[in-house]
Amino acid sequence: MIITSTLIDYTAGLKMGQTDDKRKRKKYLILSLITNLGLLGTFKYFNFFNESFRALFSHYNLMLNIPELKVLLPVGISFYTFQTLSYSIDVYRGVKKPERHLGMFALYVSFFPQLVAGPIERSTRLLPQLFEKKKYSYENFSSGMKQIIWGYFKKLVVADRLAIIVNSVYNNQSEHSGITLLLATLFFSFQVYCDFSAYSDIAIGSARIMGYDLMENFRRPFLAKSFPEVWRRWHISLTTWFKDYVYIPMGGSRVSQSRWLFNVIVVFTISGLWHGANWTFIIWGAIHGICLASSRVFAGIRQWFVHLIRLDRFPRFHNFIRILITFTLFSLLAMFFRANSLSDAFQIAEKVFLLKGSLYVAQTTMLLYGLFGIGFLMMVEIKQEFFDNKFSLFDNRIPIIRHLSYAFLVLIILAVGVFDGGQFIYFQF
Repeated sequence: MIITSTLIDYTAGLKMGQTDDKRKRKKYLILSLITNLGLLGTFKYFNFFNESFRALFSHYNLMLNIPELKVLLPVGISFYTFQTLSYSIDVYRGVKKPERHLGMFALYVSFFPQLVAGPIERSTRLLPQLFEKKKYSYENFSSGMKQIIWGYFKKLVVADRLAIIVNSVYNNQSEHSGITLLLATLFFSFQVYCDFSAYSDIAIGSARIMGYDLMENFRRPFLAKSFPEVWRRWHISLTTWFKDYVYIPMGGSRVSQSRWLFNVIVVFTISGLWHGANWTFIIWGAIHGICLASSRVFAGIRQWFVHLIRLDRFPRFHNFIRILITFTLFSLLAMFFRANSLSDAFQIAEKVFLLKGSLYVAQTTMLLYGLFGIGFLMMVEIKQEFFDNKFSLFDNRIPIIRHLSYAFLVLIILAVGVFDGGQFIYFQF
């Protein structure tokens, strides 16, 4: 799959570079789009849409007898198809000159640190770096290793610890109360964040050791003060991809408000579908689009209310409330992302909003470890966000403090980490 995508996009890029005729260039762009989206659609979405149409036809007593495809989802297909598509579109637009070196282009597509789960790199950023002569740099090695260690902490200490609780609750949701499901939902937000951002940290750190600079993919999203800000901090390589190649070509914000609302909701619905072939992801994406659009539509009312209760007189407290509300809403929507089915998601949502029953978590030790991991994570991120030049441990100018801090972090990973927790969540996308 990756060889097919690479060869066709490489050829399409060369052909587009040989002519100024926009109609001819568009034909090769369409070839690239059909190839990449066709591969993605066939292997990732065929069975999903086939099953959905079969259920729809069955509802009206009609038969749709199209067999399922008995295939495995190719590794990293959602990531490298988008990476090669961005190259083809940039060449078509004239932003990037066609790459003539097939080996270098293939390396750009299959660059191993970020091949399986991103960040989704642009050819304008990564390709030029591949031609640069790289030399060993202690600064790059030290910086890269620090980011890798922090990634391992987030994955092994936080994400995989929380996964034990989240999986036990969500896989038996009918047996748990609303309060327990609410706790598991909040934990899942931290789990998926730490799991995915950990992979990004390890990928970025590995590339930096070799002298390559990959783009930042997460920027402390749980400290965002609004929904638009969350999506400027979460999976940045994907959100900027959709912004540049879907949202702006649809008109972006340079349209009427009704069309802008449509654009936002459609883009986020597609983004939800990108995450997985399930109605839970589609609903999750659509609701995020509605929330983001609502934040702009009701901005005036929100400001009026803040002024009415004089909350703007206490900016720090106001920001804290905004962060808390944004995180809570983001986490509640995560139940659609995690639920095993759409019916499970609605049942969980009903229980959570009714909050019936008492809290029950069988793994008390896991709960304490999970709370410790979340607390340590947020302490570090709050320091990075608000006190960047103060209370430094991991970047302290005194070597002994800096080295002891990372030795302590490694000891935490070895003592508390879960080393049989399984693969990264985003490997399935």
